[in-house]
Amino acid sequence: MGEETQENSLSELDSSQLEMMKEMCMAVDENDRVIDSVSKIDCHRGKGIRHRAFSVLIFDSEDRLLMQQRSSEKITFPGIWANSCCSHPLDIENENGDPVEGVIHASKRKMLQELGIPLEVSSNWEFNHIGRFEYSCRWDDDWIEHEIDHVLIVRASPSLSINRNEIKDTKWLNHQEIIQMLEGENEWKDAIVAPWFRMIWKHFIEPHYPNMDALLGSSSDKIVNCGRLSINKKSDSNALKSALSKHKEIVEKEIMKSMNKIRQERLHGAMTHLFSGGGKRYRAILPRLVGEAIGNAHDGHYTLGSSIEIIHNFTLVHDDIMDQDPIRRGLNAVHVEYDDATAINAGDAMLAVGFEILADSEDISPENLKFLVQSIGEMVRRVAEGQQEDFDFEKRDYVSEEEYIAMIAGKTSAMFETCAETGAKLAGADSKTVEEMADWGLKLGLCFQLMDDLIDITGDTETLGKPAGSDVVQGKKTLIAIHALDSGNDLPTFSKVYGQGECSDEDLERAVEELRNNGSIDYAMDRAMRYHSEAHKILDGLVPSPALEVLRQLTDMQLTRIN
Repeated sequence: MGEETQENSLSELDSSQLEMMKEMCMAVDENDRVIDSVSKIDCHRGKGIRHRAFSVLIFDSEDRLLMQQRSSEKITFPGIWANSCCSHPLDIENENGDPVEGVIHASKRKMLQELGIPLEVSSNWEFNHIGRFEYSCRWDDDWIEHEIDHVLIVRASPSLSINRNEIKDTKWLNHQEIIQMLEGENEWKDAIVAPWFRMIWKHFIEPHYPNMDALLGSSSDKIVNCGRLSINKKSDSNALKSALSKHKEIVEKEIMKSMNKIRQERLHGAMTHLFSGGGKRYRAILPRLVGEAIGNAHDGHYTLGSSIEIIHNFTLVHDDIMDQDPIRRGLNAVHVEYDDATAINAGDAMLAVGFEILADSEDISPENLKFLVQSIGEMVRRVAEGQQEDFDFEKRDYVSEEEYIAMIAGKTSAMFETCAETGAKLAGADSKTVEEMADWGLKLGLCFQLMDDLIDITGDTETLGKPAGSDVVQGKKTLIAIHALDSGNDLPTFSKVYGQGECSDEDLERAVEELRNNGSIDYAMDRAMRYHSEAHKILDGLVPSPALEVLRQLTDMQLTRIN
């Protein structure tokens, strides 16, 4: 948007709200250290700037929480339901010193301005600072939030005098009513709930409430990284679902047609075995989705995606043999359904078919074919190197976090990276965009693998399509395990079952609980959220479109997927 257009757009905004956009906020680094004084408008417009914020939650004598609906005049997130009061400490006296004292002082100022609570009343309240979290969330093409938010809890039953320029409505909600609001039930069917309040609820309130003593007694210095958030938990994912469904049908046909090159019956059966187990075909569809977001998708993207998906399944077949995993996608692994020799042969044949169909395509130019073959060949090499590292890690007493991330960058992320890179190249993108989309795919794959590690020990066999907890009992050096081993803490059950090959359900449950209490699971989740946020930042550089929104939803899915 040009400067003149931006100013015209600003002139249409509410004058009172626009005046407050001149206030100076505090830009902070990832550790919540102040690095600059920046106007509120610069913090929230365009790509935004990370800044300090606060959220106050007022609970009355009946343990009800005061919720407010933001006015339609608000420039950012108008009309949505949020916690009692939320805003920013300013670069002014009493608010730009100690962070906790600053946000408490700022909250009193804003509660007077928004809720009409006199300073002489709020000054007598006890403010419980229970934690901080970082998130970003885009409202539209122009406006964004990127905050480190301080969470404050207050017990009070104040009289309210609402500023209608700030607040449209207020409600006192009990525990059940809050749940209904978050789930969009009853009167909340059409309501939009602030994404930051959802994070406050998930990370700070839900573990304790309605036990108010436990809630008020909770406190942490850790900054919880919540990554890039969607505007609504129930944000419409129909675009993604529709795209996945439409493209999946096409690539499935392309894949099975390609498999028909194999005329040997038993070999053909082994090659197609895993495809009969379902799967969402993310890798097969991803090049097409990237091509659509870049703006020039064509049938060649389906052939490209089918090639990568077939090669992906080749790696799975061999991976299951090396790990001796008996189940894949809820089916017997190929080496179990057939035998090791046939499974190895089937994998080799799939690798050959994957490259063969690229050369056969009439929709891929010779110039692009060379690039694709080189990229996919590099991908296969990196996956093999990553797999070998993973295999060797099991024999080592110590693996560093950096070594693990480098390993999964090859074994898992290389495929996502290649899907995005080749999809952009085939769409005619310039070299800078191709490079950026490759980086997006890398971050997506890292998030994907870390979530896989988490799902492995917190899911169940039926849902996973493979044995739950297999990473723990096999002694896999996942980020969770590395954190636990590096912590130096006594984890008796985890130590007992780790790498033993099998254990009882009871011991596995206790081991997982020890990992949870040790912070190892949260540590891996924080790292996944970091990659999720970095992936979204890359997408910010693309021209907004429905196709780009599909990529954003796919990125978000990595934090919520089950399978």
